[in-house]
Amino acid sequence: MVKKKRRGLGKIKGFSIQFLPYSEIRDLGSDERIRKILGIILGNNILILQGKLRTEEEARLIGDTMAMIGHVKHFKGIELAVIGGNGDYGFFSKFKKGLANALAGGDLGAVTIIGPATIVKEIKKNPKKIELMLNR
Repeated sequence: MVKKKRRGLGKIKGFSIQFLPYSEIRDLGSDERIRKILGIILGNNILILQGKLRTEEEARLIGDTMAMIGHVKHFKGIELAVIGGNGDYGFFSKFKKGLANALAGGDLGAVTIIGPATIVKEIKKNPKKIELMLNR
């Protein structure tokens, strides 16, 4: 009996992609936001977050995940990328966007992608596309 060799993508087991609207974390404090995001990531999920975290929250998330490496079984860190608008706005458009973001409590013109490093090998971004490279 001859087995046919399959070509194409290797098997990637046990992950899903989860979208989290900003409205679900808007009213949470920084600790609760990071805890919620880490809970999603530790469940082998790639998270697509509407908006972006504050700079200090992003730094804390990275710091917390670095501290978890070696202490949480099979956890090797995270890959994170923030994709924002192109920024080519006139004065009135910038004012409207700034007002909307202030009312919403965050930058809703951005998208944050966070995934566990065991699944996500690399996230490449440029103005026209996002490439999410997965580990096999």
